[in-house]
Amino acid sequence: MTIRVLVWGENRHEQTEPHVAEIYPDGMHNTIAAGIRENLEADVSSTTLDEPEHGLTEEVLAATDVLVWWGHAAHGEVEDKVVERVYQHVLAGMGLIVLHSGHWSKIFGKLMGTSCTLRWRSERDRELVWTVSPTHPIAQGVPHPIEIEQQEMYGEFFDIPVPDELIFISTFSGGEAFRSGCTFRRGHGKIFYFSPGDQDYPVYHHKDIRKVIANGVAWAKSDRPERGVPTLLRYETGDFFNGHGYGGPIEEAADA
Repeated sequence: MTIRVLVWGENRHEQTEPHVAEIYPDGMHNTIAAGIRENLEADVSSTTLDEPEHGLTEEVLAATDVLVWWGHAAHGEVEDKVVERVYQHVLAGMGLIVLHSGHWSKIFGKLMGTSCTLRWRSERDRELVWTVSPTHPIAQGVPHPIEIEQQEMYGEFFDIPVPDELIFISTFSGGEAFRSGCTFRRGHGKIFYFSPGDQDYPVYHHKDIRKVIANGVAWAKSDRPERGVPTLLRYETGDFFNGHGYGGPIEEAADA
């Protein structure tokens, strides 16, 4: 079955900064989408922050297997109700790929439960992306290391929970190291964070970066037949536990 992919992009730098528009004349979101199509048989579409409901309506998310997220300058403009909607779909089984400065997006912070802060420097550093889990599906078909001639530096400490899997680490010409490719599971959803890809550099035109993102999409698609948020059920009755108790003899005795 064809994977249904939605690439969400902030699309602000491309509209206000000529050098970014020169690098990404079609927008970063469309460049990322093109890279996925090159490497994966998928139905790929894109949407942006300024669309109604940021292009992330209930109907759109219900028809999305994997959501790819890039944001930077306008995290605060993403409405909380939309973040909650995306959050519930991830818990129910929608895959999520968070790219570069999406580490500070509302949705990634909500899923991680930490500040997601890091060290950074934008001085045209060379980045080497080293594979530390060569048998992982996301690492298949990419060189070791991937070399990015110019890139923004991201460095430790990166305030995230311990990843379920660490796929890539990056080193930079200033000597820094960074956990640049990490996976997490939340509810039924699979999440891949991948850091290369600042707006000031043509990283999303890099064939190996495009391959990694496509691999991440393929990995993040759920194999569950139906999407649903995990629930806590009482084995004997199937009752949903609401956090207050079920009633019955134990509670009656406690109230006596």
